Amino acid sequence: MLLMPKRVKYRKLQRGTKRGVATTGCDLAFGEFGLKSLENGWLKNTQIEAVRVILARQLHRGGKLWIRVFPDKSITKKPAEVRMGKGKGDLDHWVAVIKRGRILFELGGVPEEFARRCFRLAAYKLPVKTKFITRTPR
Repeated sequence: MLLMPKRVKYRKLQRGTKRGVATTGCDLAFGEFGLKSLENGWLKNTQIEAVRVILARQLHRGGKLWIRVFPDKSITKKPAEVRMGKGKGDLDHWVAVIKRGRILFELGGVPEEFARRCFRLAAYKLPVKTKFITRTPR
């Protein structure tokens, strides 16, 4: 179940820049533990799904997972060995734009050490550096 928008006004978007700091989505909203981005980048819908599968397998005995990012930016790609020009390429995949400080995933209803272990497994699948955060300060 790959995430992507149901409808979009414009199918093909400009790439934009990967700069700046997140101003929204920086605080835990649902769970007690979260995975926070430490750098800017794009998260593909396949990468979000891979993390969801890993965390769902780990949480089979309880707990709740919240996915705080959604891939709403389309990325296009031209086929191999095609000359330049002749218009923008076809839609290839969807990405979520990630800025530094953004909460990516949240967990609730599990012990802290278990959540830390789950997010360590999830971080291997992500293209950005991340940090484990808790709602209650240590």
